[in-house]
Amino acid sequence: MANLYNELLQLFKDDLQIAPKGNVQKKLLAAASIQPNESFLEKLLTNKKLADFFFVKAGKIFVFDKIKFQQFLNNKDLFAGSATFYNNKIGISQHNTFISRLEDVVLTWPYKDCVLEGGQTHEESSRKEIMWNEILAPNEIDRLLSPKCFTNFKKYTAKGSSAITSISPNDNLIIKGNNLLVLHSLLPKYAGKIKLIYIDPPYNTGNDSFLYNDNFNHSTWLTFMKNRLEVAWKLLADDGCIFIQTDDEEAAYLKVLCDELLGRNNFRENIILKSSTESGVNAINVKRGERLFKVKENILFYSKSPNFRFKFFYTKAPFNTNYKYEVIKKGGQYFIEDIQKKFFEKKLNGAKKVSLTKSEILKIDYEFAEYALTHAASIYSLEKNIKKAGEKFKTFAASNKTKGIVEEFTNKSGEKILVYDGGALVPLKERVIEDQGQKHFGILASDLWVDIGTTASNEGGIRFQNGKKPEKLLKRIIEMTTNEGDLVLDYHLGSGTTAAVAHKLKRQYIGIEQMDYGENDSIVRLQNVINGEQSGISKVAGWQGGGSFISMDVLKINEHLMEEILKSKSLKVDKLIFKKIKKTALISFDVQDEWINGKNPDWQLFSVDERKQFLIRFLDLNYLYLPYTERADKDFQLTPKDIAINEAFYQKK
Repeated sequence: MANLYNELLQLFKDDLQIAPKGNVQKKLLAAASIQPNESFLEKLLTNKKLADFFFVKAGKIFVFDKIKFQQFLNNKDLFAGSATFYNNKIGISQHNTFISRLEDVVLTWPYKDCVLEGGQTHEESSRKEIMWNEILAPNEIDRLLSPKCFTNFKKYTAKGSSAITSISPNDNLIIKGNNLLVLHSLLPKYAGKIKLIYIDPPYNTGNDSFLYNDNFNHSTWLTFMKNRLEVAWKLLADDGCIFIQTDDEEAAYLKVLCDELLGRNNFRENIILKSSTESGVNAINVKRGERLFKVKENILFYSKSPNFRFKFFYTKAPFNTNYKYEVIKKGGQYFIEDIQKKFFEKKLNGAKKVSLTKSEILKIDYEFAEYALTHAASIYSLEKNIKKAGEKFKTFAASNKTKGIVEEFTNKSGEKILVYDGGALVPLKERVIEDQGQKHFGILASDLWVDIGTTASNEGGIRFQNGKKPEKLLKRIIEMTTNEGDLVLDYHLGSGTTAAVAHKLKRQYIGIEQMDYGENDSIVRLQNVINGEQSGISKVAGWQGGGSFISMDVLKINEHLMEEILKSKSLKVDKLIFKKIKKTALISFDVQDEWINGKNPDWQLFSVDERKQFLIRFLDLNYLYLPYTERADKDFQLTPKDIAINEAFYQKK
């Protein structure tokens, strides 16, 4: 958009009717466009970019779109390459069609058609984000989202870190940098190859790290999510799936957004996770009747195809006393006994059950359950509801009913089913699960997960206070949707739980994180994993250490200065940054010389925060990071070694 604006200024700067004293005036341009004369239109047509944008070609005739021209002139945010005038149209159309004429239910909001870069490296540092518009700033968008160069490559093994000379498609990767740009950089190599994506993005509660825009926080959050989900979806394999964890703040909007982006027919579940307990400082709010305890979070589960199938699993539940028959085979004959009855008869010694106290009954039930779980291979329940069974089985079961013995029935799959008293004996062994060395009765999983629990504060060998997820949760998600060797992606990696669990479960992984968490960083955690740390799922998974991963950073250009600007607190520091920008930065082409040379008198009127925003606007935001296509440009001083590794990563020269 700024390109077109500059083209327009340049085209009419010598036109005395529009640019008296050599300065183009918008109001004169607007007036000329309302009742355009021949010379005005001919001049516009001499510039191909302006002609393509403001004219519609019908055969050999060019039709001037004066409404579009007026909207263009009324855009007050040309400098930022944005699409402010769309803000007045919000809620009216979707994909250029009036929503009232659509049969679909869609979610629309301010800046939906824009791209939010979402740059941030510290939780306390936020910057006012530019909303790049895909329609009005196509050149800027293409450059912004082009694949980027990487640097600072390190390989971590049990021996420590070391430099690398190459990178393999099978390497585990931890990438530091803006996740939107990294996702686009992954596309050339990983499109259609990711089996599972799990993300735990900022929840937009006001207390988390989503501080990107103060004016449209809800809208920018949706834009932020949309931009990343669109490209993440392209990375998923045809048999892949995505899990998105959030709380109630945005869950409803996120569901509609995902239905629109990912396909409503690809929605699998909204899993409710109990993530905390009914206790703590919030009790006062409950007692006041202000809010109930917040003990749950939502996990939206979508698959790339409606044909996706997960692996079923069991979760802990109270023991089902229907599993009371012990079946032993001796000499080719089955012997069956009701062991629950046996336990009570032993205690009663001829007396009636009513003579037992409640605590005595509970004790017998406990001993009975313990015995059943320990001998699960020979314990069964009796299922007499066989209406859905095949006719052959029904006939066989009916003939068995009066025999008083256990018989075998072989089905079409060659499986042996034990039949007794006209019903099927169901084995307990399939429903026994183990947790921390203890055996429990299990039931087939539902969409309510209350058995995960909270995260131990030091799980993974790091102390990450905000939002660290239990390894047990990621173990369940990874095991139900992937196999060993499959590729897992988390582009909101945080403390590194997804990567740590994937590593222990022998999955390949890619983690992307923009923030730097110091000693609680994901790289530190994964080093602990390689060294065999025993927290989380380590014991259950039999983890003893080993493996490797590669860390690398997106190569920063203007981003370094962006970070320095955000940290600055004094006018003197700002002046030093001003000098650096003039000397080393790639400056936005539409910044006037009087600003760069410090000659604009208004500069002295600005506060520190206002100066920061102007300094940021001086930077060419397409060059926050180095595009891969410019890896060999000597101005950027990328080493031959880094060039070679980047070419190996993208598998081309």
